[in-house]
Amino acid sequence: MERNELYPIFLKLHQVNVLIVGGGNVGLEKLTFMLKSSPNANVEVVAPRFIPELVDLINKHDSVKLTMKKFKKKMLKKRHMVIACTDDLDVNKRIYDLCRERYLICNIADTPDLCDYYLGGIVTKGNVKIAISTNGKSPTTAKRLREFFEEIIPEDINQMVLNLNEYRKTLKGNFEDKVQRMNEITASLKNKE
Repeated sequence: MERNELYPIFLKLHQVNVLIVGGGNVGLEKLTFMLKSSPNANVEVVAPRFIPELVDLINKHDSVKLTMKKFKKKMLKKRHMVIACTDDLDVNKRIYDLCRERYLICNIADTPDLCDYYLGGIVTKGNVKIAISTNGKSPTTAKRLREFFEEIIPEDINQMVLNLNEYRKTLKGNFEDKVQRMNEITASLKNKE
């Protein structure tokens, strides 16, 4: 049986430099979901032309910069991650190859073989965030799972997280003692009764 071997991480996108190359509907989709999860993401979107909806979205976020130019390799300087979503497969492949040379992680939209990472489904309830991956196989399944989790996770989960954080601060002892006590307190969360 095939297994998902992706390693999930949660990036502080306001502290890294993201480049999105592409000013069409796919660029709009990628930026929309990025900003939904990280509204202060530090992003530059580059393209010779932009659809109006993308321009409107960029104008609502001070941390996002619009650059109306064709992609040049010098635009990869001082970047941490790149998303390429142009309608030109040769340009996308060139961006991927340039990123590989520079050890930049890159996602070429709708081309799993040219992706170092995927953008999965995300559920957010206050401080709780769940990322969902189907290993690039079925974005629709990730979307349905996201909708499911959004429904079943209670709205007050954030208050529970905040309460447990305050309680954790009061615990004495070494790391193992604290972990054991927090595990005891939260054991009821996994009961399947």
